[in-house]
Amino acid sequence: MRVVDEKGENLGVLKFEDAKTLAKDRGLDLIEIAPNAKPPVARVMSFDKFRYQKEKEEKKQRRAEKAKELKTVQITPRAALNDLQIKARKAEEFLSEGHNVEISIFLRGREKGHKEWALQKLNEFLTLIRTPYKVTMESRPGGRGFITQIAKK
Repeated sequence: MRVVDEKGENLGVLKFEDAKTLAKDRGLDLIEIAPNAKPPVARVMSFDKFRYQKEKEEKKQRRAEKAKELKTVQITPRAALNDLQIKARKAEEFLSEGHNVEISIFLRGREKGHKEWALQKLNEFLTLIRTPYKVTMESRPGGRGFITQIAKK
């Protein structure tokens, strides 16, 4: 088995027993790092330190996965241009953080009878978003209006 010391320096290929006694002499543990390699790679280091580093890496990966949340921006077809621009900036902020953004247009009462008009307003809102994006879900009826999803290119 190939052995690496606590500083990362290669100690060469040793027998398992020799590597184990080497680790014991230094007061450390022998940890198998790459069991599938030819020959397998082991490291002489404290197991507590090794476990701490692994937990730290896993935490970092979980944090990166969590960043891909779905954020929602809700608009209405009667909203003023300034209101829509503010919501568009918020959607751009979500996209720049790496989130997927769900945009829903909320229809009330008789507005539900003018679906083409609502879709037109939704498309106009999408043109206000300056950050490059791709549509991950086309506009479809959902809830009390229409929903579409976008993600950063």
